[in-house]
Amino acid sequence: MTDTRGANPPYETYGGEQPPQQPAQPYHPPQAYPSPPGGGGAPQAGGAVRLPRTGARTTPRTRKARLRVAKADPWSVMKVSFLLSIALGICTVIAAAVLWMVMDAMGVFSTVGGTISEATGSNESNGFDLQSFLSLPRVLIFTSVIAVIDVVLATALATLGAFIYNLSAGFVGGVELTLAEDE
Repeated sequence: MTDTRGANPPYETYGGEQPPQQPAQPYHPPQAYPSPPGGGGAPQAGGAVRLPRTGARTTPRTRKARLRVAKADPWSVMKVSFLLSIALGICTVIAAAVLWMVMDAMGVFSTVGGTISEATGSNESNGFDLQSFLSLPRVLIFTSVIAVIDVVLATALATLGAFIYNLSAGFVGGVELTLAEDE
C-alpha cells in the first residue's frame, strides 16, 4: 500500500531541530477512475464555474402513470363484497332498532295505534292492535331477514359483475386510469 500524501518528515530528529513545516493540504484519496474534465466537484484551475440554466423549471413536476384495469379477480371481488354486505346488514339492523326506539319514545306507535284501533274496531272487538304487531322483536327479526337476503344478493351480484367485467375487458381492453402523485 502506498501513501499518496507525499513525503512525511521523520517522527524524531536527533539534532533537536525541526524541519520547516509545510502548509497542510487537504487529503485527496486515490480514485479508481479519473474525474471527467469540468464535471462536478471543485472548480478547475481554469476557473469555469457552472451556472444554472436560466429557463429551468422551478415548479415541481407531477408524475403521472396511466394504468389499465384488465381483469378483476372474481374470488377477491366476492370476498370484499361479502364483507361490505355484512357491514351494511349490521348497520341496517342497528338503524332499524334505533329508529324504532326513537319513534316509541316519541309516542308515535301509541298515537297511530289508537287511531287505527278506533277506525277498525266495533262494539264487539277492539280493532287492529298496531303496538303488538310492530313490537321491537318482530321488527328486528324482519330487518334481520332483509339483511341476510341483502348479503346474499349483493355478494352474488358483485361476483357476477366481476365475471361480466372480465368478459367485456377482453373485448375493449378494460378501464384506463391516470394516477398522479401529489407533492
